Amino acid sequence: MSAQILVVDDEPRYVRLMEANLVSAGYRVITASDGQEAVDTVDAHKPDLVLLDVMMPGLDGIEACERIRKFSTVPIVMVTARGDERDRVRGLDVGADDYIVKPYSVTELLARVRAVLRRAQFADSSFQQTAFSYKKLRVDFARAEVFLGETEVQLSATEYRLLLQFVQNQGRVMTSEELLENVWGQSYRDDKEVLWVSISRLRQKLEDNPKQPQYIVTRPGLGYTMPYPDE
Repeated sequence: MSAQILVVDDEPRYVRLMEANLVSAGYRVITASDGQEAVDTVDAHKPDLVLLDVMMPGLDGIEACERIRKFSTVPIVMVTARGDERDRVRGLDVGADDYIVKPYSVTELLARVRAVLRRAQFADSSFQQTAFSYKKLRVDFARAEVFLGETEVQLSATEYRLLLQFVQNQGRVMTSEELLENVWGQSYRDDKEVLWVSISRLRQKLEDNPKQPQYIVTRPGLGYTMPYPDE
């Protein structure tokens, strides 16, 4: 069955445009016209992806994303106004997986949707381990679940994919460009802001002290690594 996408925008013309293009590409579409309706729809219908406008009256997209993240790891793409860097950072900071800037082309919209849905398919068939353990961190690959001790850690699809890069390459320093290309795609190689925000969120969720990380360590001038236990 094709993926179901929730389109959220208070401007009917944008909703109609996105719905028409997504349906033409083979997706199923449901819609919401404000942030609270978006939260309720995610809870009720469990869509595969959410396209969430930032600027809406009442509960805006940032607040809606934050609320959705309290109970769901559904991939969320924030839709922002051109040049509004602050909204993009805030969206990523509260758990969005990606963003797209208005006005956008149909080609760009569909490419972003495909990329985010692809990232949401957690399993990496080239990785044959069934589980990974390091200090208090444990990753169950079969279930795509992450634990610190006995406590499950809720990660978004993109955060999980990013964590897998460090787990699968433990002990190796990975450059920003390499991480961006592997997790987000080649077109993101220069989008360091996305990586910085995502690593910051992972550290907040995994580290006892995010300012002194033990799982995702910065190597100044080189990149990032998950050290071996004896490092």
